[in-house]
Amino acid sequence: MYALVDGNNFYVSCERVFRPALQGRPVIVLSNNDGCAISRSNEAKELGIAMGAPWFQIQQDPSLRDAGILALSANFCLYGDMSNRMMSIAAGLGPEQEIYSIDESFVGVAGVRDLTRRARTVRDRILQWTGLPCGIGIGATKTLAKLANHVAKSADRRPGSYPAEFARVANLAELPASDLDAVLAATKLGEVWGIGRRIGAQLQAEGLHSALDVARLDAAMVRRRWSVVLERTVRELQGQPCIAFEDVAPAKKEIACTRSFGRPITALHDLVEAVSEFAARAAEKLRRQASNAGQVLVFVHTSPFRRQDRQYSKSITVPLRRPTADTALLTASAVRGLHAIYQPGYKLAKAGVMLLDLQDAQVEQGELDLDDPGADRGRLMAAVDAINVRHGRGAVKLASVGTAGSARRWTMRQDLRTPDYTTRWSDLPQARA
Repeated sequence: MYALVDGNNFYVSCERVFRPALQGRPVIVLSNNDGCAISRSNEAKELGIAMGAPWFQIQQDPSLRDAGILALSANFCLYGDMSNRMMSIAAGLGPEQEIYSIDESFVGVAGVRDLTRRARTVRDRILQWTGLPCGIGIGATKTLAKLANHVAKSADRRPGSYPAEFARVANLAELPASDLDAVLAATKLGEVWGIGRRIGAQLQAEGLHSALDVARLDAAMVRRRWSVVLERTVRELQGQPCIAFEDVAPAKKEIACTRSFGRPITALHDLVEAVSEFAARAAEKLRRQASNAGQVLVFVHTSPFRRQDRQYSKSITVPLRRPTADTALLTASAVRGLHAIYQPGYKLAKAGVMLLDLQDAQVEQGELDLDDPGADRGRLMAAVDAINVRHGRGAVKLASVGTAGSARRWTMRQDLRTPDYTTRWSDLPQARA
């Protein structure tokens, strides 16, 4: 048995916790550089604003001009902290938890008594303690729990789409087979976890339109005709668990840090600062999962949307002498790669660093350290990470990152960003009598 706890319009909901006046207003949260909508309130969805809609197009749409839309820059420090708070409360629903994304968490609930009542209690607790609304779906498999969560949110947001008793918390596991079939029949196949746009179009071409149609397919035939992935989805809809529960997220096979610049960059020293910052971020993630990297890839490119500019795109992979998680070594390799691919005269819009050939840090090939005998770089990196955790990211950094902070030319444009209400003392909200 599984439950899926999923925050409603999560980024917008986080902003509304500290700005109650936003309740009832159409609100969107924008991507990096205030580019496009990545979270929308229900009011914004009702206006027809699509996920990924460019902000400049929304501003120019005459039908939306007088709708009172409020756009905010993404504040991932706030969202990450609020996510941690929500997940810690959601863990009380059952004995096992798998955090699937920043706003979604699977909870193993096998053996939990009076499950629907307990789920409603946990949902109310999350709302009361954090201010974040969420939906909870319960099913015999992960796919059914995910579908149940869609039912819970839809019944709450669009009355009449599903029975009213499924609003906010939907437990499909307690339904008799005929009622479960009715729910599946009312759900479009595109809402099923694991069915993407391409496969969905193929299934519709075969006359399948609902989740029930997919659940009634022969799993063996699906494997022969499509793939083992779709077969797994079919079996999960039929109540056969096929997707394993992961208490600990598996180590990533590659780690990347990429950013679009707030304005076009042409100078090499600005690119060195940016690539150094990206390499340092990636190295932190690498150490967090206790891995080493054997190769570093760095890339730069211009904006394909600025057709009036000369176009350029280049990448290079730099092999390391031995796998490492040392920020200084990884950054030095990335900067060497940057020097090799940099060409003056181009207005570069984006750069990034990817760490490849990852392996467990416990597996190490020994060799004589003739460059710096006795050096313990691992302890140094651990100390740097501890200082940055305690005093804030960037408290200790490489000199090549630069010292200008947010004034650096390549930093992202976030003109509409709200304060870090929960992670910075100076931004802590103050209550006045």
